[in-house]
Amino acid sequence: METHGDRSPAIGANYGTIVTGDKANVTLTQAVPFPDPAEVRPVTRVVGLPRPATPVFVGRDTALRQVEQALSAAVEVVVSQAVIGMGGVGKSELALHYAQQARSRYTLVWWVTAEAPEQIDAGLAELARNLVPDSARTATTEDAAAWACGWLRAHPDWLLVLDDVTDPAHTAGLLGRLEGGHVLITSRRDVRWPGHTSTVRLDLLAPDASAELITTVTGRTSPADHEAALAIAEELGNLPLALDQAAAYIRQTGIPPAVYLQRLRRRPARYYAKAADGDKAQATIARLWDITLETLTQDAPHAVELAAVIAHYAPDDIPRSVLGGGDDEATEEADEALGVLASHSMVERTDQAVTMHRLTQAAVLNRLHQAGDRTDDGACQTALTWLQNAIPPGDPATDVDGWPLRRSLVPHAEAITRHHSPAQQSEQFSRVLNQTALFVRSQGEYQRAHTMLTTAATISEAALGPDHPDVAISLGNLAATHRDLGRAAEALPLEERALAITETALGPDHPDVAIRLGNLAATYADLGRPGETLPLEERALAITETALGPDHPDVAIRLGNLAATHRDLGRAAEALPLFERTLAMTEAALGSNHPDVAISLGSLAATYADLGRVAEALPLEERALAITETVLGPDHPDVAVRLSSLATTHIALGRAAEALPMSERALAITETALGPDHPDVATRLGNLATTHRDLGRAAEALPLEERALAITETVLGPDHPDVAVRLSSLATTHIALGRAAEALPMSERALAITETVLGPDHPDVAVRLSSLAATYADLGRPAEALPLFERALAITETALGPDHPTVAIRLGNLAATYADLGRPAEALPISERALAITETVLGPDHPDVAVR
Repeated sequence: METHGDRSPAIGANYGTIVTGDKANVTLTQAVPFPDPAEVRPVTRVVGLPRPATPVFVGRDTALRQVEQALSAAVEVVVSQAVIGMGGVGKSELALHYAQQARSRYTLVWWVTAEAPEQIDAGLAELARNLVPDSARTATTEDAAAWACGWLRAHPDWLLVLDDVTDPAHTAGLLGRLEGGHVLITSRRDVRWPGHTSTVRLDLLAPDASAELITTVTGRTSPADHEAALAIAEELGNLPLALDQAAAYIRQTGIPPAVYLQRLRRRPARYYAKAADGDKAQATIARLWDITLETLTQDAPHAVELAAVIAHYAPDDIPRSVLGGGDDEATEEADEALGVLASHSMVERTDQAVTMHRLTQAAVLNRLHQAGDRTDDGACQTALTWLQNAIPPGDPATDVDGWPLRRSLVPHAEAITRHHSPAQQSEQFSRVLNQTALFVRSQGEYQRAHTMLTTAATISEAALGPDHPDVAISLGNLAATHRDLGRAAEALPLEERALAITETALGPDHPDVAIRLGNLAATYADLGRPGETLPLEERALAITETALGPDHPDVAIRLGNLAATHRDLGRAAEALPLFERTLAMTEAALGSNHPDVAISLGSLAATYADLGRVAEALPLEERALAITETVLGPDHPDVAVRLSSLATTHIALGRAAEALPMSERALAITETALGPDHPDVATRLGNLATTHRDLGRAAEALPLEERALAITETVLGPDHPDVAVRLSSLATTHIALGRAAEALPMSERALAITETVLGPDHPDVAVRLSSLAATYADLGRPAEALPLFERALAITETALGPDHPTVAIRLGNLAATYADLGRPAEALPISERALAITETVLGPDHPDVAVR
């Protein structure tokens, strides 16, 4: 976990709530689980359209009938229809007219801006928030979108509009999961679309229809006006967006169409075509913007300034609360300017949001770039300042009430990143990116957060210098995303540099140094180097105790981390008093029924289990579960964590039958709270599969392991270390079913992933080597198993030390292999050493001594 801000704590693995600072307080928001999608039926029709359709809609009767005919089929089978055409031709308007006209046919009509995959997810997540607001409120975008997809799959009578799809591949997964309902797509791409999607091509308007649009909007219908309208339409290439803007200008200024035609002809099309790199639609809109700009500069300069600012945001769904930057006077001016821009059809607005068409946006930005002054920089800076002022206060990862607004600001922060020039990259820009990225990371979008934080760290260093403490925070945030992505080796130099900066800037005994030490220790732990973790955790504890006092809650955090490191090193006896002190301090600081007390109880219970005192672990796990259920509610994801730990304890006591309902309930809670495709669901599936195997039901474990692997590969990618864990577990199940030959390639792939990602000397490589060797042994090939077991032993001894309990396990495997090879004389001293290590480290009465 990476934290930020003055006096923030950090911990290698934390699942609870941390409170620091003077007079700090925390609000625990109870997660409401998602209901079964099939059981959710809206009381009234749900309509989520971006705006009303324009009242003037001409020349599109044939295209509208084609869409109606294509979507007239029964909704029991999903039907998809794509409207194809160039930018500004009216695709979205056609879709909007159909949706508004046909809304009575559907229980739900929902509009999704679909330019990128993350926007599709965001639109589906918004649907979930509309249908089940309490459940979706604390859910990540990914999980809310998954639930919405499940709802669409369970209900047939809906229309989903995917507007401005840039790549058919972005819709393939969604369309493949749906089973009923209608999907209407708009796109500029005339390519093969997924499944049985049919297409309607939308061309430019016919000249008469173009003239009708202009004369209807302007109210000027004389023969002379009609002739001028025809000429204007020809100049504008009969492009509907351009015609609408031209008509709005004529109506707003009160000039005759003939006068507008003269102004238009003073701006040769070839000039704008060159500026727009041959894009005819963009060139046309650029000509119109120049004419509008000429008038607005004189009559409403504030509208010109606002258009320049808006052009730096993403085109769709700009929250109106952003405009004006929170200043009452500036907000009033922005509202007035919006009215002017809307009257010229330069923007579309609702009570909540503003949209500027991409072609209009491009024309405004091109004009700014051509101006040759600082106007563009000033507009971009204003856009950034307004965005920063709109970001809610509080921790972006835990401030659930602020999530809806933060979610709406993400695409606009990304847009400003694209528009910001190197000369504009400031500390302010870095802060906005950091805040946005921390929120995105909390939603599980690790790669997206990593991209933002990479930019933020670069900017922070350029703006503040390489040795500023805030640069250390940026580096730490970036390192955290490397760890999220399974790339701890890349996180290490960032954490080392962050520590060096903090020590130099603030002194070696500052509490922030302890935070940096803790994060560096966590990175070493991820790398399988607990021996290097220990001195870092010890120093972090010493600094925190000296600076904040022995009873400060941060000391409990540091103690817990140090104790966990001792456990990793096989020193459960040394970890025990540290965990006991951590529990006592946490109870004293937070009360006996705080969720963090449950976490401390769980850690203490795991230590008792390591010491072979499983019976003493059981009441601790039971109390931890009771606290968590009471404080957070029976369906909170943390309850699933506690249930899984309690189930593990029951299994260790030989009570797998009692563990089974706990593992089943843990899975059900996790699926409901986080969605069926969350990585934590894969973990719960694996735990449940293990319980079935312990009960001798490997056949029932198999589909659970297969689903766990599929989720992990889909969410984290095929080369993530967690995929290796899932592959190894699946191989174990195949072996239990007597299918060692099928297990072999899984074990081999698991080893290859682990070596590639974590390096050849990581302790997890030893685990994978042992699993692969065991597969060879089950196949009756002990000679091939021997070098694998030998290498696993060497890695484990080097990484964990010669007296670690895991070394005894590796020795036992090696001795058994020598015995299988008919070499008992070589097996004997290895077995004796395994027994000696186990007795010395775990005590003569530990159950593992009997095994040795």
